[in-house]
Amino acid sequence: MADTRAPKSNLIGYSLVRNFIRVFWVLRGQSQSVTPLYDAHNHLQSESLAPHLDQIVADLSAEGIAGAVVNGTSPEDWPKVSALASRHSWVVPSYGIHPWDCGNRPADWQDQLRNTFAQSDQLRSLQSLQSESKVGLPTVALAKVGEIGLDRWMLNRAKPDDPRLAGLRRAPLDEQLEVFLWQLNLAADQGRAASIHCIDAWGALFEALLTAKLPKQGFLLHAYSGPIEMVKAFADLGAYFSFNGSYLDPKRTNQRETFKSVPMDRLLIETDAPSMPMRNDWNRHNLSESPDGSPLNHPANIGGIYEGLADFLAQPLDALTLQVAQNFQTLFIPTKV
Repeated sequence: MADTRAPKSNLIGYSLVRNFIRVFWVLRGQSQSVTPLYDAHNHLQSESLAPHLDQIVADLSAEGIAGAVVNGTSPEDWPKVSALASRHSWVVPSYGIHPWDCGNRPADWQDQLRNTFAQSDQLRSLQSLQSESKVGLPTVALAKVGEIGLDRWMLNRAKPDDPRLAGLRRAPLDEQLEVFLWQLNLAADQGRAASIHCIDAWGALFEALLTAKLPKQGFLLHAYSGPIEMVKAFADLGAYFSFNGSYLDPKRTNQRETFKSVPMDRLLIETDAPSMPMRNDWNRHNLSESPDGSPLNHPANIGGIYEGLADFLAQPLDALTLQVAQNFQTLFIPTKV
């Protein structure tokens, strides 16, 4: 089994290069490095992160964050995503019904989702106008659709007392599929990229995508863990694939190896924070445990994931960072509001 840990000298070298670039641009009056970092999928609105939010934002700024797609999963947390987007221009808001929350969705969830997008678009339009008056600021992205998807794991393999599913009705796959396809169609009609969750349902997802109306920008298969043989088929449909930091764990060889087959122009990087904590040498930021005792993933670990993936793929860090930045812009910020 391959050891994914980089030599300590590599870690020091990467950090020195990034810090030098950061200092250089600060001295020139720029607030971000020449190769900023992007998190394709997280849940910064999570209640478990709320007590640490100020420190998290400071740590993200120090890492050079330039964009992060913050995914809502139910009507209960959509307003929290909107609040973060109003405070931080680098937050790309995303709203959807997660398959775990599908069984508890309210009767008017579709109207609520449409209204949330309309309100978000008004805010993003204002932010975009403000950014145009300041030289060097990027276009502000419209809200995306996500996190949506399909999940057989919670039906077939999750324990009855799994605390992550406490209080949730576990919707059968056909119900999940109906909710997923409605949201995917909304994404296509409104020109929004979608962020898709899938566990133990890759065949069902692929069959659904074959006949569904898809967003022209494409869609993200977040924390892709599907078969390596399906990468090309999904890519042909417009998929992007995000590498999660937990895949750097020495035991997760299969997930890492799959990403050698992902086209470089479809590669993104994510934390999924506070979920999927990193148990490897690339973990640089730690948070205290959540109230239930489970570990929390710090969103600012995004920098360590970039470095770990560059090492695994034997790619220069700067080249990988630039490629991921281009991919993020293409999928999530393709046009002005």
